[in-house]
Amino acid sequence: MSYPAIGSKAPQFELPTDDGGVVSLAALLGKKVVLYFYPKDDTSGCTTEALDFSAKQDDFAAADTLVIGISPDSVDRHGKFRKKHALTVRLAADPERQAIEAYGVWQEKSMYGRAYMGVARTTFLIDRDGKIAEVWPKVRVAGHAEAVLAAARKL
Repeated sequence: MSYPAIGSKAPQFELPTDDGGVVSLAALLGKKVVLYFYPKDDTSGCTTEALDFSAKQDDFAAADTLVIGISPDSVDRHGKFRKKHALTVRLAADPERQAIEAYGVWQEKSMYGRAYMGVARTTFLIDRDGKIAEVWPKVRVAGHAEAVLAAARKL
């Protein structure tokens, strides 16, 4: 499966969040949205990425951009992850992989020569009209939140 193309309508989803709410892309129309997909709560790369986005939360807000992290972890696990690291970004749970598969981030990966399916760390910037404005596939965490913020400011 491939990622949605830049300029195409972003796939719709409705997912529960760690704060007891629900996030739906349709309800965010008119806002800029960063969706960052990550493999697993409380692992080193995912924690660093969440902390980086959280540290820039005010800057994203000033750029009129919402940031939402999505992984297959449960709402409960997201809540523990947020509390442990004092995260400020909203985390959406997608254990059924509704958005994960719609955005093409459920991919074959390999570790120590073993192939398996998992979430490929990928970020999407969605414009106010609900279209894909930018895609960052196979994200390297260092400097990533800053690059996404720069793109959001230009949009």
